[in-house]
Order: sequence, then structure tokens, then C-alpha cells
Amino acid sequence: MFTSILILLGLFGIVLYKKQMHQWIASYVARQFRSRPSLSQEPIHIFFCVADHYEPAVGGVPYEQECARVEKWMKLYPALASKHRDGSGRCPQHSFFFPAEEYRPEHLDHLADLSRMGFGDVEVHLHHDNDTAENLRNTLLEFKTLLYEKHHLLRKNPESGNIEYGFIHGNWALDNSGWAGKWCGVNNEITILRETGCYADFTFPSAPDETQVQTINSLYYATDDPLQPKSHNAGISVEVGKKACGDLMLIQGPLGLNWKARKLGFLPRIENGELSGDNPPSNDRVDLWIKTHIHVQGQPNWIFVKLHTHGASEPNMDVLLGEPMDRMWTYLETTYNDGRRYCLHYVTAYELFQMVKAAESRAMSDPTHYLEKIREFQATQHAE
Repeated sequence: MFTSILILLGLFGIVLYKKQMHQWIASYVARQFRSRPSLSQEPIHIFFCVADHYEPAVGGVPYEQECARVEKWMKLYPALASKHRDGSGRCPQHSFFFPAEEYRPEHLDHLADLSRMGFGDVEVHLHHDNDTAENLRNTLLEFKTLLYEKHHLLRKNPESGNIEYGFIHGNWALDNSGWAGKWCGVNNEITILRETGCYADFTFPSAPDETQVQTINSLYYATDDPLQPKSHNAGISVEVGKKACGDLMLIQGPLGLNWKARKLGFLPRIENGELSGDNPPSNDRVDLWIKTHIHVQGQPNWIFVKLHTHGASEPNMDVLLGEPMDRMWTYLETTYNDGRRYCLHYVTAYELFQMVKAAESRAMSDPTHYLEKIREFQATQHAE
């Protein structure tokens, strides 16, 4: 018996390091022992967002295949999303984080059409390696300007007048956090993101990748150390009634262990909020995302669910544009949208951020008014 226990512990230790779980497992265990925030009798509002690392050229495919991938989204996503509605009658939203280094105007024109049709939005994605701070700054400024002026995407901050954007780091290596500085190269990346108009980062979780941070299941502000990598490993939680404190907000998706989906019959799978061909959504996963309870401190009745995917690859499109997602939306709408206990809101990445800020600034319990104002503001951005 004792030998069997040692073998099991040894296997778990091997998995722990192979899957880079040592980066975050202590935070996960500590959270299991914390008292859960008490919920009021008011409805629980669920803000549901899909952030897509959208790369039509992934795999180095021919140009014709890139176009076929985008065209498939243009054809199938509106048909699928139109079948579903949240509590306000809005269809599911898809946030396309498009890689700056793979820019093709024709692809972005298509995504801009989807956005104007009411099916989502476009933000900024970037893969870079051995980069410099100057080049990174120029790349971000040029790309966001191109998106705004040529494709009528993004929006200007009403106070500063600057074009702002949401960000996902390619290869997860935000702030030079990859092994030996690979896939970035810029230790002050968080500062540059803030200075070039990034309103929030949506990169994480990245588990089981080595870039996974210690802070999990959180909405928090990171403060940059320009001389060191991975400044976002920890930060200060977004909290009701407190001012922003740091250089950049990080909006994380769920990360934990799924004991209902086990490997070898006893090892729980890592739940990281990914939607993919080999990890499609399920009812159990939906429940787990919501039970993770990512929220602004002091406003537990607003739950933020941010998932991620790589939606341009064929195996993943089979999930995202087919029956698995259809079932997921149906389950959400029948289980978490009764209007009494739960109210479901399909949101873009930008809208998710704005609702985090609304909670931070002591917004009322019903977010409908705020969502309407956000959407009215966006509608005026490119009305000309």
C-alpha cells in the first residue's frame, strides 16, 4: 500500500513539472481554502467572452488556404450565432485578436464586416522574437492606426482621444517571460503597451506553457519593472471603489483542475478555458468556468468568463463553427439565463473590460444600462 502511494505521488510530481503546474498550483490550492464571497439575493450576472488568437496563416499554409479559413468564418459564424441570444437578446460575440505581423487587408476587411454585422470585434495580437523596445512601440502604433483608419476598427478613448486596443501576446510570452527571453525580448513591454494605448491584456492563462504566471483566476493590475521580465507574475486586484494601481490591467480566464475529466483514471485534467478540437466545450466545463468565480473584489454578483481559442485552424473550426459550440450556447442560455438567479451577457473583449471598470467604479448591480452606453459609444466611433 505504501509503495503504491509513493508511486502515485511520483507520477503526480512528474506531471506537475511536465505541465509546468509548479508555476501556479500553490495559488490554486490556497484558493480552495479561502472562504467564498457571499452572494446577494440579486441576480448573478455572467459576462461571457471568447478571445480568439486568430491566425489565418498559422502553420505556414498557402494563401488560398488562409482565405478559405476566413471565408468559412464569414459563412458559418453568423448562421450559428444568430440561433442564440443572451438575456438582452444579443447573439454570442467573438473577439478576433489579429496578429500584426500577419497583416492582410482582405482578411481584416472580412472581420470588420462581421463586426459591423454585430457578431464581434477585432483587437491586437502580436508574435515577436528578439525584439527591441523601439521596434515594438512602432509596430503597435502603426498597427492600431491601420486598424482604426483603414478598417474602421478599434475606438478612441473619449478622454485622451488616443486609439486604444486590447492585447494578446503570441506564444504567451508577455513581458519577455518565455524561456531564455524567447518570443519577446522586451523587458519593459508592459510599459510600452500602456503608453501605446493598450487598455488590458487578455493573454492568460497560458498553462501548461512555461509562461504561466503565479496569479490565477484574477482581474488585476501589473506594475512593470523595466529591467526584469514577467512583471505581471503578481499584481494588485481590481477592487470596487479603488483607483487603478499599476501599469496595465490583466483580464484572466479560468485555470484549475477538472476532476470530472481525468487522465489514467485518477489524474485531473488542467482546465484553462481553451476551446479546441481536442478540448471542446462541455456542460461540466461550463459549470466549472462559472464556479471559478472570477470577479472584481467587492462585486461577487458579476462573474467574468473569458475563454480563449485559436479559431483559424481547421480542427478548432470544427468545434467553434459546429455542434459543440451550438450545444454550449444552448446550455448557457437554458441554465444561466433565467432572469432571476442568473442573467447572461454575451460581450466582446472591450465590453468585458468596460464592465470590469464599471464594477471598479461602484456601478449599480444591474449592468444593462452600462452595456447599452458602451455599445452606443462604439456605434459612434466610425459612423462617418
